[in-house]
Amino acid sequence: MTVSATAATIPEAQPYRWRWIALFVILAAEVMDLLDALITTIAAPTIQRELGGDNSLIQWLTAGYALAMAVGLITGGRLGDLYGRKRMFVIGAFGFTAASLLCGISGSPEMLIVFRVLQGLFGAVMIPQGLGLIKEMFPPNEIGKAFAAFGPIMTISSVGGPVLAGWLIDADLFGTGWRMIFLINLPLGLAAAFAAMKFLPEFRLSNATKLDLVGMLLVSVAAFLLIFPVIQGQELDWPAWTFVSMAASIVVFAVFGRYEAARVRKGKDPLVTPGLFRKRAFTSGLIAGLAFFSGMVGFGVVFNLFTQAGLGWDPLQAGLAGLPQAVGGVIGFGIAMSGLQAKLGRGVMQIGAVVMAAGAGVLALFIHLYGMQIGYWQLAPGLALVGIGMGLTMAPFFDIILAGVEPHESGSASGTLTAVQQLGGALGAAVLGTLFFNLLKSQMAFSDALQLTILVEIGLLAATFALSFLLPKFARPGADGH
Repeated sequence: MTVSATAATIPEAQPYRWRWIALFVILAAEVMDLLDALITTIAAPTIQRELGGDNSLIQWLTAGYALAMAVGLITGGRLGDLYGRKRMFVIGAFGFTAASLLCGISGSPEMLIVFRVLQGLFGAVMIPQGLGLIKEMFPPNEIGKAFAAFGPIMTISSVGGPVLAGWLIDADLFGTGWRMIFLINLPLGLAAAFAAMKFLPEFRLSNATKLDLVGMLLVSVAAFLLIFPVIQGQELDWPAWTFVSMAASIVVFAVFGRYEAARVRKGKDPLVTPGLFRKRAFTSGLIAGLAFFSGMVGFGVVFNLFTQAGLGWDPLQAGLAGLPQAVGGVIGFGIAMSGLQAKLGRGVMQIGAVVMAAGAGVLALFIHLYGMQIGYWQLAPGLALVGIGMGLTMAPFFDIILAGVEPHESGSASGTLTAVQQLGGALGAAVLGTLFFNLLKSQMAFSDALQLTILVEIGLLAATFALSFLLPKFARPGADGH
């Protein structure tokens, strides 16, 4: 995760008294966000079966949340600068909890998608505040320990999230079924919000300027014009307007870029600093991130469709099937952080992309050999390799891409990179999900459709590998090759 730069600091001699309790509150919010980004990939087939809706519902449950997060994260940090980080964290936590309740009581696919988007928007308000507060609460000698807590929390959430979702659906607590995956946020969210009111300090920037509302609107429209037709097109048999919409998204993105440049010329703060896109390393990193996260999230959506709709496994079985990948991710991250990252820099990313592609190839081979008779033990080797490669790739990812960014650009660069991570997730769910459904519509077997989808993921990993050569070799300023 990345943190936007801020001018507010706490004197080193007087660190904030409740900083460790405040860190626990912030981590609780992170857990909610991470779980909700993962759980619907397991629950989607059950939700579709019980609530109705076409295949696009399965894609929108992931893409809608990720798209809302992508757009909201660009401005979420600025809201904290303007109105106070504690205040916006509390608003985000209460809003996220309320949106979770609305998701849990939704009576139609359309309602659920709308409330899922609302969840993502409030999450984008909440998450940047907590990350920024850590830099302001902790003295330099403790800040490393504070951020180190995120690794285990993210790992436990990624391992436990799908399994928890499967168990909650199978357990059918109080007759709620799939709805409990959202309702479980109520006690967590309320506890985080009330604890934040008591233990989080208040900070805001004294020199913060107004929000770039026009820029926010432009980038939101551009992203929607791209994602919406990709998801809905396969259900409607690709009418002409879907291609017009995708072309229009490129035009609106270009208008957004020109508008942001004009704001800079007028001396106003832009939503995204245009100068960042003149840096080859940063731009290449954004494209690499878009390819990597598209493949990673898109594969997760398709794989869970294969296990449940294809193999007929229940949600808990599907969640357990993904454990080798999650455990592999922990191993890969641990290997990278054990000293390999310091020695190899971007080489760790490159090794990770190769290992991940090899794992995807092994998975495709076993699916080809065993077809619809494949079981846990045949899926495990490929998934474990995919996870190890994923951990190796993600460990140095943000630091390497941000290495060439100037200090005064770090806030905008961090927000943009995190937003592209979420946009990649939305795009992956849309594109790979659409490809998978189109293959099934052509009467192709589930196993064959998954193999072809995996080949696309390998192509995206190859793009990530190639683009990585344009990044700085090391994250440390002044390191060799930087």
